[in-house]
Amino acid sequence: MAQSWTKIKEINKGKHQVCRLTKSLYGLKQASRQWFAKFSTTLLSHGFTRSKSDYTLFTRFQGSSFIALLVYVDDIVLASDSVDAIKQFIQFLNNEFKLKDLGDLKFFLGLEIAQTSKGLSLCQRKYTLEILEDYGLLAVKASKFPMETNLKLSRHNGDVLDNPASYRRLVGRLLYLTITQPDIAYSVQTFSQFMDTPRQPHMDAATRVLRYLKSSPGQGLFYPANSASHLKAFCDSDRAGCLDTRRSVTGYCVFLGESLISWKSKKQVTVSRSSAEAEYRSMAATTCEITWLLHMLNDFKIDHSQPALLFCDNQAALHIAANPVFHERTKHIEIDCHLVRDKFQENVIRPLHVKSMHQLADLFTKALGSNLFHSLLSKMNIINIFNVVSS
Repeated sequence: MAQSWTKIKEINKGKHQVCRLTKSLYGLKQASRQWFAKFSTTLLSHGFTRSKSDYTLFTRFQGSSFIALLVYVDDIVLASDSVDAIKQFIQFLNNEFKLKDLGDLKFFLGLEIAQTSKGLSLCQRKYTLEILEDYGLLAVKASKFPMETNLKLSRHNGDVLDNPASYRRLVGRLLYLTITQPDIAYSVQTFSQFMDTPRQPHMDAATRVLRYLKSSPGQGLFYPANSASHLKAFCDSDRAGCLDTRRSVTGYCVFLGESLISWKSKKQVTVSRSSAEAEYRSMAATTCEITWLLHMLNDFKIDHSQPALLFCDNQAALHIAANPVFHERTKHIEIDCHLVRDKFQENVIRPLHVKSMHQLADLFTKALGSNLFHSLLSKMNIINIFNVVSS
């Protein structure tokens, strides 16, 4: 462990002296880094391999057993196909560090985990109810969907909020809630654009999201126990959706079999000159995510020799991906063209067309009506486990 230095003053003699610390003190800026360095070094010496895609993930294959370890500061999650391997490793950690075994995973960083023979579910029901309680909306009338259809917010319309801190805190808490509720991802990324000067229409729209959460606070993700290990992704864009900058919104969702494992709703960094360009930039972002996920699957020794399926509802964008000839209208997006085409030629992705009515990524690019919104939710395995149990 690296040594820390601090300067102290000897009061009695009035002299300045330097004290060398044999270990890092709790509360210093470098304490967390030193802790992780010591912890990771211990794991690596015990046969673990650190993932290059996520430095907090460690895996070990020893004989017929497999152990995956995920660390967040001093909270650790272990997963293995062998109960004996878990017990032995916990005993090893207990000898090296002082730790407390909390048993089967049920609660982690605000996430509530439920495991059955049918699969695993994730939700943040307690966290959601705390938000509703803080804003006095536990008894409010619930809304069936989070945002009014085709609602467009601007940073120039409406009165400026007297207390912007309340809006900023709410958006921050909703942002953490998107970990298990991708159904509010589009709404939250929209609200995040007005953090500097929030106005009353922004707060009203955010309050509607809370009313939607009131309808199903236990809603979350469900991962079936028996699912294929093949990646498929849906990408979409809403061209010039931002009224202030005229930038488009990129939205995508990635599935491993039938399990939703990654999604994003984000405003693009540049203005697209056509719908094909906006869709193609969305394809490029999704391709990057697929490439990263393939590296993660490799860490778990999961063979993914088949190309990942990439569904897009824009024929022009698909032709750009397949056509090796650069045209005048696409030369300004050359880097994205090379990225998607290279992965296409390397058989990493396989772009396919999907009808707009079956485009799941619509959930991340625009505000939808109740029927279409809930139809897409059901296809993503986003359920309310408490309703399922009660029924």
